[in-house]
Amino acid sequence: MPRPVPRTDVLLNLFGAPHQTDLVTSALRLAAALLRRGARVQIWTCGDATRLTGAALGDTKPRDYTDLGREHPSTARIVRELIEDHPDRLYWYVCRFCAAERGAADQIPQVRTRAPFVFAEHVNAADKSLLMGVC
Repeated sequence: MPRPVPRTDVLLNLFGAPHQTDLVTSALRLAAALLRRGARVQIWTCGDATRLTGAALGDTKPRDYTDLGREHPSTARIVRELIEDHPDRLYWYVCRFCAAERGAADQIPQVRTRAPFVFAEHVNAADKSLLMGVC
């Protein structure tokens, strides 16, 4: 039986290709700012955005050959750390169908996969909902 969706102040819906624009950076900065203010936040990823938290990403991005001494965290690591820092106020969901279709069914353990037909429950559990990106 699926877990009930917790009440949140904001639902951020991330749709579409995550690395073609500033979508990911904007969403993560907005989520972090809301969390700093004490808000309860849920994030729902659909489409290609489901790849942001794929387990295969590991903890770091591939090395930049122009700056070999510098390491950059992967989006999966950033999300994992945000959830670990705010376990009772940040909830990250991945559309199960979109993730499976894109070969990203294996997600980091901190996120939950959900069937798309329960999306309305997430909208109803949030005081405000913001759509970011396009499918």
